[in-house]
Amino acid sequence: MIIDNICDAERYFPLHPQLKVLFEYIATHDLSSADKGRITIDGEKLFINVADAELKDKEAQKLEVHRRYIDVHFPLSGEETIGWKHLSSLSEPDAPFDEKDDFALYTEPAQMYFTLQPGQFCLVFPEDAHAPIIGEGTLHKLIAKIEI
Repeated sequence: MIIDNICDAERYFPLHPQLKVLFEYIATHDLSSADKGRITIDGEKLFINVADAELKDKEAQKLEVHRRYIDVHFPLSGEETIGWKHLSSLSEPDAPFDEKDDFALYTEPAQMYFTLQPGQFCLVFPEDAHAPIIGEGTLHKLIAKIEI
């Protein structure tokens, strides 16, 4: 997992070629008031889900994991707390991994929590179980999906 400010994103471009494409797209488009839904940048290889999420309590939010995609979380309208726990320290998921929708959920508590502010991002890799959208109120945010 990587947590940083958008202004420092360039240092991570060597990790995956689509990171440069993603951050250049974000830099050249005002997404602060983008409508909820999907923005396709490069088919299934790179897209952004725009969400208006009702934030939840830590205890109510499950950890999720993905195998096919790297997630990049960008809170836009306020702060967002995200829980984290390494995949290797989890027991069994609530249900078998959903290959079609690329996720599994775990009801175990996160090992740690951090809070993102607008202007920051979080890169989430397949080994990073994460519990996003924690807090109070609602949040307008972006979740970019980069195919591995």
